[in-house]
Amino acid sequence: MIEKFKKVRPKILVVGDLMIDKYLWGECSRISPEAPVQVIDVSSESEVLGGAGNVLNNLTSLGVETAILSVIGDCDISKNLKSLLASAKVNETHLITKSDRVSSKKTRIIASHQQVVRYDIETSKNIDKESELELITIFKSIVSGYDLIILSDYGKGVLTEKVTTAIIKESAKHGIKVIADPKGDDYSKYFGAYLLTPNKKEASIATGVKIQDKISLLNALKQLKSDCNLSFSLITLSDEGIAYLDKNLKIHPTVAREVFDVTGAGDTVIASLGYAIAANLNIDEAVQFANLAAGVVVGKIGSATVTIDEIIEYQHSIHQSGCEENILSLDSLLSEINKHRNNSKRIVFTNGCFDILHVGHVQYLHQAKKLGDILIVAINSDNSVKLNKGPSRPINSFEDRACIIASLESVDYVIKFEEETPINLIKKITPDFLVKGGDYKNKQVAGQDFAKELVLIDFVSGKSTTNIIKQIKK
Repeated sequence: MIEKFKKVRPKILVVGDLMIDKYLWGECSRISPEAPVQVIDVSSESEVLGGAGNVLNNLTSLGVETAILSVIGDCDISKNLKSLLASAKVNETHLITKSDRVSSKKTRIIASHQQVVRYDIETSKNIDKESELELITIFKSIVSGYDLIILSDYGKGVLTEKVTTAIIKESAKHGIKVIADPKGDDYSKYFGAYLLTPNKKEASIATGVKIQDKISLLNALKQLKSDCNLSFSLITLSDEGIAYLDKNLKIHPTVAREVFDVTGAGDTVIASLGYAIAANLNIDEAVQFANLAAGVVVGKIGSATVTIDEIIEYQHSIHQSGCEENILSLDSLLSEINKHRNNSKRIVFTNGCFDILHVGHVQYLHQAKKLGDILIVAINSDNSVKLNKGPSRPINSFEDRACIIASLESVDYVIKFEEETPINLIKKITPDFLVKGGDYKNKQVAGQDFAKELVLIDFVSGKSTTNIIKQIKK
């Protein structure tokens, strides 16, 4: 599912409250003599986009072409905001500057990977009517150029009821979905959105339903969907995952291995949901994708982002992926090889029918992997096996053979080939090492001219699929 995202680049507009997240990093080794508080020895500091800006950061890291529509102050914080947006390559031409506002800045002190305290500078009053009109006018002029709209509401006054209502209605005219990370206890201003992403506490406040089990969770989801006229109703459940209501209640459990900091996790969820929905995934696939993305960022410190490659690697590492994730098309495989070569990885290639897996196969592949860093196994299609072995073979289908081989620890990728030999594959892959069995000694090996080195590995004596079949027949 995730591999195909690498060629997807939707355009998403974010409307909401921009802010800066500042971090002071240090260590604590003593308590202040002035008061019973920790003394933090600050060793470094950093500033990143926060609020709607963190949604933008997550979108750009996923490869989305994105822009921001917001109202900011005429202050030093706003100047830093613009600089950070420019560095993130976010389109900032739709920012409205007002002299009576101070843009938000949240400063966090981090000691030994733990947040100790946070202090804020901000204006949280609603933008004035003039700003509302200006923002709506700009939105109407640009909405048709985007695939999806994200409302990132941090309750700092940009997303007033007048603004959100106008955005949702105008987007509907163009058939563009709007998703929102809501704030407050009245969600009526999001009426008609595609979906909302409140957490359990926020949803409980908004619906008046105390969520404490699946029945109350379902009731809250139904009420959200009905009250706000949503296409789908969704509630994030922190370490329990994400629940959504389509025709029935479905909960995708969390996939986080270790949680260091949940700062910005909600931004990652709405950004990854928006990305997946804009890429035309169904709601179930989009929620699974968002869950994986959130699992990555909560393992980082601060307002973090996630890339497609990180999500793929993470999915593999938690053993959530099926063997099919490692069975690639030629285009996907070549893309992976290029990435590995950029990291100076050595590519090993071998091929075979691997009809009935036995210890000879396992040891052969283990020895092949030792030659380099990435082992690619090309497996004959069912028709190709028949060409080589006769009409009674294969015993197992390609799907079964490929899944078993892809599940081996030594194997990184599996690819199918239809011809009698994989010479065309080898020509395109140009491996560092082409590996074949010891029975090819003094023989011409198909594709050896396209590999840097041919290596022959002896098979385990007496171990073969043919012998296994003969034994079964006896």
